Amino acid sequence: MSVSTVYLAVITVTAVVTIAIAIADFIPAQFVLANSAQVGVPRSWLPLLGGLKLAGGAGLVIGLAGVAWIGVAAAAGLVAFFIGAVVTHLRAGVLYNIGFPAAYLALSTASLMMLLA
Repeated sequence: MSVSTVYLAVITVTAVVTIAIAIADFIPAQFVLANSAQVGVPRSWLPLLGGLKLAGGAGLVIGLAGVAWIGVAAAAGLVAFFIGAVVTHLRAGVLYNIGFPAAYLALSTASLMMLLA
């Protein structure tokens, strides 16, 4: 597998899963409601949080389409967002599902590193 294939795959997967979780925020899906309540995030924040995730995912797609600086900005924003999500889980002591925001953080970080390389 070539470097460009890995680059495309990582950024595409990051965009797709981030957009998918944004949609779950907008619905809002039952697991999103349960998780946000456990970590102390008010339900009223879900549309904003979903909008930030959607913007990040869309920005990655725009970056892949040739506007590199938007992709970099989107990836950096997602890294910051998911650091906040991990910290929120830690502060609330909700560790049984911390792997989800940690995985999004890892994908966002990998995307940012690839976009900057």
